[in-house]
Amino acid sequence: MNIMKIKMCATLFLLFAMLTVGLQASPQTGAIEFIAKATPSGGSDEPVRGMTFYLLSKSFEEIGKETAITFPLVDMDAFIAKLDVSKELKAWMKKNHCVDLSNDEFIKKLKPEDVMNIPEFYKAYVDRMSTDQTVPFPKPKFTPAEQKKNPEKYAQHKKEYHDAIQAFLTQFPKSTEGIYLSLEDVNPGHKWDRLNSSNTAELRRHTMALAQSKYLVARTDTDLQGQGSLRGIAPGTYWLSTLDNNAQAGDARQRWDVQITVPPGKTTYVALSNINAVQPPHATP
Repeated sequence: MNIMKIKMCATLFLLFAMLTVGLQASPQTGAIEFIAKATPSGGSDEPVRGMTFYLLSKSFEEIGKETAITFPLVDMDAFIAKLDVSKELKAWMKKNHCVDLSNDEFIKKLKPEDVMNIPEFYKAYVDRMSTDQTVPFPKPKFTPAEQKKNPEKYAQHKKEYHDAIQAFLTQFPKSTEGIYLSLEDVNPGHKWDRLNSSNTAELRRHTMALAQSKYLVARTDTDLQGQGSLRGIAPGTYWLSTLDNNAQAGDARQRWDVQITVPPGKTTYVALSNINAVQPPHATP
């Protein structure tokens, strides 16, 4: 009986020793303390109150790229190929990567030769300028009746009219500025915007879901001073993120996706501000 007790005690001691060694070998967890402030134009720092911050094992930007592989955005060339417009207009849209025919960017891309060679642009230009009584826009000499009565003369008059319009356009290149008013019926920009918006919203939903499921480590809300803390975090590299949610302070709209490192058994301190916020993409000149 004593021998059995001795064996049992030895076994328990061995198990305790193994457990102690295992605990000593495992890395100690760390913590994160942070404060978030946003600064409006011409104003003072304002704490970001009551906002949820997420600790991710991958940057939110990279998560978005990962999602885009599975849920790609609408391809503009594929969209253009399905449009019920002339082949010339399709080629122009693809070349200029432009489907909205109603804004200033469209007018900047439009050249006189485009107006003369693309049926939709030519018709819109002629329709608009023909009703403008303030400019000496050429008037056609041909008539529908002439086309049947004298086809050769009709063709000659039509060519002369075309050449006169080209000469007028060369002399007054800015006369195309209002052409978009006559392109509303063929402008696919509104359809593209709706399709792209729907696709972008779907991509956002999947990105948010992936971030909060596969890559979420912890989350916390800031207090009235804009402070937050995360404890029991395994040592490693993380990203402190607001996902795609913006903190608002006056005219400031800030979100963060800041990389941080958590050492074993230590606290990492982070100050979030306009300086390390995610910068908005620059507008294309």
